[in-house]
Amino acid sequence: MSDTAHDHAARLDAIFMALADPTRRAILSMLLEDDMAVTDVAEPLPMSLAGVSKHLSILASAGLITQEKRGRVKWCKLEPDALKAASVWMQAFGQFDPINLDAFERFLETELADAGTPAPLHLAENTPGG
Repeated sequence: MSDTAHDHAARLDAIFMALADPTRRAILSMLLEDDMAVTDVAEPLPMSLAGVSKHLSILASAGLITQEKRGRVKWCKLEPDALKAASVWMQAFGQFDPINLDAFERFLETELADAGTPAPLHLAENTPGG
C-alpha cells in the first residue's frame, strides 16, 4: 500500500472509530448548531468533564472537530468537511441495488424446498412482536 493510500486508510479508520461511539455522535450533533465551549458540551452528558475531554480529543484527532482557546474558555467547532472522505468511501457502496430481504427469503425457501432441505425458521418468529 502506498503512503498516500495508507494515510487515507488511517484517516478513514480514525473517522469511523470516532463515529462508532454514541457519545461522540451526540457531541457532533450538538456542534451542528454552533461552536460550543467544552463546559457547555459536557453539561448534558452523564460523565465527568475529563471523560468528555477524552471524547473531544478523539474527535479532534480524527479531524471531525477543532478546538481553540478564546480567553480562558476552550471552544469546539465542527469540521463537516472532514466527513467527506468517509462519505465518498461509503458512496462507492451505493452503486449496488438495495436488497429486498423478503424476496431473498422467498427465493431461499424455494431453493431449499427444491433441494429437499428443511426451511429455516423465519426471522419474524425470532423477533419480538413477530
